[in-house]
Amino acid sequence: MTIAAILKNREGGILSLTPDDTVAQAVALLAGKRIGAAPVLDGDRVVGIFSERDVIHCLQADGAAALEQRIGAVMTTAVKSVGPGESAIGALSLMTQRRIRHLPVIDGDTLVGFVSIGDLVKYRIDRIEADAAAMREYIQSA
Repeated sequence: MTIAAILKNREGGILSLTPDDTVAQAVALLAGKRIGAAPVLDGDRVVGIFSERDVIHCLQADGAAALEQRIGAVMTTAVKSVGPGESAIGALSLMTQRRIRHLPVIDGDTLVGFVSIGDLVKYRIDRIEADAAAMREYIQSA
């Protein structure tokens, strides 16, 4: 299965931030939507990712004053991404190797989705359960 197939089952748009948003605004988005990260966009281009980890680093460095900082100054800028044609297993492998939990899905220069490790683990579990059910059915029919 490809990343595009996983995204196809999604409802709603892509939640994102801009470099000019504040950490407080980002925290409100993450908490309000119960998500762990959001891509940071400059127009249509992904320029970073802001995650729970970034919040922790800001607070440790600057305390409560961190909430007024701009996302552009504190976001993660070494962004790894995948294309919609990437296999789910390939994306999961990349996340595991890089110790990251979120990947922007970029087609050309345009953000078309955002996947989490939870999305990919769910896919793997669904596949394993489907394979097990098919095996049980095959054995019972023999």
